[in-house]
Amino acid sequence: MTSVSLRRALADPGVRPLPDRAVALLEELEAPPRLAAHLRLVHEVAWHLTEWVTANHPAVEFDRAAVLFGAATHDIGKTVHLAELSGPGSLHEQAGYELLVAQGIDGRLARFARSHASWGADLDVEDLLVSLADRIWKAKRVAELEQLVVDHLAAASGQESWETFMALDDELDRIAADADRRLAFQASYPVSA
Repeated sequence: MTSVSLRRALADPGVRPLPDRAVALLEELEAPPRLAAHLRLVHEVAWHLTEWVTANHPAVEFDRAAVLFGAATHDIGKTVHLAELSGPGSLHEQAGYELLVAQGIDGRLARFARSHASWGADLDVEDLLVSLADRIWKAKRVAELEQLVVDHLAAASGQESWETFMALDDELDRIAADADRRLAFQASYPVSA
């Protein structure tokens, strides 16, 4: 049975709702309310990032629905590794991937649970966007990750790298400016039901 605090975390106004499949998974797994709030926030930032990419780099081919689902479930392994909700750890990454696959989620979508915490030139732009959303929601800037996104966008659009960098930097600054509201939203939900 879904707790009242989890239902609130999944439905309270002010943050974009998660995809229905992600909501169903979180309810079935009896996810901690703070995790649900966090996933909503990262999903919302991913929504803004993908809107921006689509509007500013229409030549970039990417699966927007996959990015949004990945952002909505990237930390789902923390339902298994609860200590990682409020402390460091990476056990949730593989556990999240395995949990999603066991729930019938295609590996192509489950991969974000594994890939969101690390990045490299070998990752798709979808993986990089989920990783970026998971950083910028709280105004954390990671130059190496941002440069990888710039490289993908510039290569696909034929734009100069510096132009792409400047535009992305402006968008990330705009998103980061709302970090205090997002941090307060997440903190308003308990770590456990």
